[in-house]
Amino acid sequence: MAAIFIDVVVRLRENKTPLRRDVILALTADEEGGPDDGAKWLVQTHRSLVDAELVLNEGGGGRTRRGKYLSNGVQASEKAYMSYRFEVRNPGGHSSLPRRDNAIYQLAEALGRLQQLEFPAELNEITRAYFEESARTESAEVAADMLAILNDPPDAAALKRLSEMPSYNSMLRTTCVATRLEGGHADNALPQTAAAVVNCRILPGHSGEEVQAVLARAVDDDQVLITPTEVDTSGPGSPLNLELMKILSRLTNEMWPGVPVLPVMSSGATDSRYFRQAGIPAYGVSGLFVDVDDIRAHGRDERLGVKEFYDGQMFLWRLVNELAGAVR
Repeated sequence: MAAIFIDVVVRLRENKTPLRRDVILALTADEEGGPDDGAKWLVQTHRSLVDAELVLNEGGGGRTRRGKYLSNGVQASEKAYMSYRFEVRNPGGHSSLPRRDNAIYQLAEALGRLQQLEFPAELNEITRAYFEESARTESAEVAADMLAILNDPPDAAALKRLSEMPSYNSMLRTTCVATRLEGGHADNALPQTAAAVVNCRILPGHSGEEVQAVLARAVDDDQVLITPTEVDTSGPGSPLNLELMKILSRLTNEMWPGVPVLPVMSSGATDSRYFRQAGIPAYGVSGLFVDVDDIRAHGRDERLGVKEFYDGQMFLWRLVNELAGAVR
């Protein structure tokens, strides 16, 4: 998308395209690098440079399955990223004289209880619309379950079946999972410390502090110290912009006839959260399609099809012209 947006701005300038509003290109570093995030720094220290009516960013995109185009997603909200350190300390000693209170065993028991923790399912404006629209593109069984969870109260059996699918489970609830382990200092010594990183993706409307309290109750061991490893970045979603959705639906139908545009909530995190926290609506829009059964983000051989890349380039070029061009 960075390459595509650079191309868009270059073409606007080379073509001397008349604009009815400013087009701002912001390329920032360190989205994956922790607290020193370029987008956050821009919003907090140079708000005037990026004070836009709306932001287009990553986070959305199209879905295909076995070559069939299913939907084009518009990310209007996202789960908050938050990690916690679970740590157990112990006096330790020589391994030939085992103690009953072993730090590694105690941590393992805590993580076992974490594994059994399931946060309650919740729907919001974005995910409710997502499941309602997605039902049109899924198999009959999955579609029936998607519609059944929209009932009040949601159908419990349908909710259980959808929760067994990681992509749908992540949209239904806050999730926390152990991702790293460390412990001990020598092969012939009892561990003095054992620790784990637990990464959580928190539904909008809930705070890191609230999730930490749930984790503490689930672990139920005051000797397991649970501390957040970063600043809470939870925040609101963006309102569904009807004008934007109308434009996206028209462009999508012209390029991929019959493919619906769906509002989505990302289970991962993007820089859009910093703009939303500052009151600037942000939307993940790309027109880049990937196979839902071959998601490789953050994995080996992450890739995008050549045709899909150039289709996305055309889609974003047309979208920027629709939103900012003088002639509509």
